[in-house]
Amino acid sequence: MLLLALLVGSGSAHAEQKLTFDDFELHYAVIPTNFMTAPIARRYGLTRGEGRAVVSLSLLRDGKGQVAERLSGEVKNLLSQVQSLEFQEVTEGDAVYYLAPLRHSDRDTLRFTVTLTPPGAEPQTLRFQQKLYTDGTRLVTEDD
Repeated sequence: MLLLALLVGSGSAHAEQKLTFDDFELHYAVIPTNFMTAPIARRYGLTRGEGRAVVSLSLLRDGKGQVAERLSGEVKNLLSQVQSLEFQEVTEGDAVYYLAPLRHSDRDTLRFTVTLTPPGAEPQTLRFQQKLYTDGTRLVTEDD
């Protein structure tokens, strides 16, 4: 629930980001680590600082957190430089989150590709792009 509070209270004014398929919802966000408090970052083993962000995913079915059977992802900048996303699973009560840190440059437009296999379902691919700033004060979302 601490991560949920972080997402809601992050100061970002963007629309809800989710992919709906079958009876699943995949919620996603990219959060500059400067939006996190030091205790939250420590709790999840994340490094705060300029040019650092975290991808957060949450898979729901009937409003309950689900554990993905498989999850992989990458992010590509406009120069086609690729970073693999290394997700860690976080469980808090009934909630399940996946977090992956990443680095970026100022005013970087990043293209994300995440492939996830929900329990008992076919793999799904999420693609979106987002512009990030190193100072962490602004957050711009540009969905495909």
